Amino acid sequence: MTKSSPPPATRAFTLIELLIVIAGITILAGIAVPTLNSVYERAKGTKDMSNLRQIGTATQLYMNDNNGVFPGSATQIWMSQLELNQKYLSSWRVLESPFDKRSTSELGNAATAISYGINSNIYSGGAAISADRITKPVTFIVFALAQASGAAISFQGAATSSAPGVSVVATTSSPGGAAVGGTMNNRAKINALCADWHVETMPWSGTDPAFTNTTATGTDPDGAFRWSP
Repeated sequence: MTKSSPPPATRAFTLIELLIVIAGITILAGIAVPTLNSVYERAKGTKDMSNLRQIGTATQLYMNDNNGVFPGSATQIWMSQLELNQKYLSSWRVLESPFDKRSTSELGNAATAISYGINSNIYSGGAAISADRITKPVTFIVFALAQASGAAISFQGAATSSAPGVSVVATTSSPGGAAVGGTMNNRAKINALCADWHVETMPWSGTDPAFTNTTATGTDPDGAFRWSP
């Protein structure tokens, strides 16, 4: 009989080699996760800007049919007027920001999440003003995210909110209260739609042109026009 040779020995990882591999994977994950989070946030910011542009287009179409007057009044909710039989907005989903994590519906009821608010200063005496009342359209904010108060980004608006609907002025939203920061860049920035229908990513606060500024300063001479027509 021919004597068979023994099988070759199988080499296993040593404990030190295994720990080195685990440490390498941990380091790579530590580098990759913040990068992925940043990419994910930028993607949500881009979708948020797209929603605001669609809301702006719908608002222009509505105003073309209504003598240049903004939607909403003391008795009518602006969201319902824009979504009226899908005439101006094709879906309630456009009114839901990707930063809004609530479950929602398409029924236009209390379960339908609304993330954006209209500038409540466009209402005078219970009626919406016309576009020609706005002194500086390029600066005046018409729509922005209407956040709730709290350390985390959250929203409370719904499609059945009381007229004129979800609204926002500087740091205060209704319903919701006073937000403590923006929705991007560690709460440092936020998107807004101005009355000339451009969408802008703005610093939440600071000495430069910022979302929460309401008075003129040397570096922000348009602050007084940002929230007041």
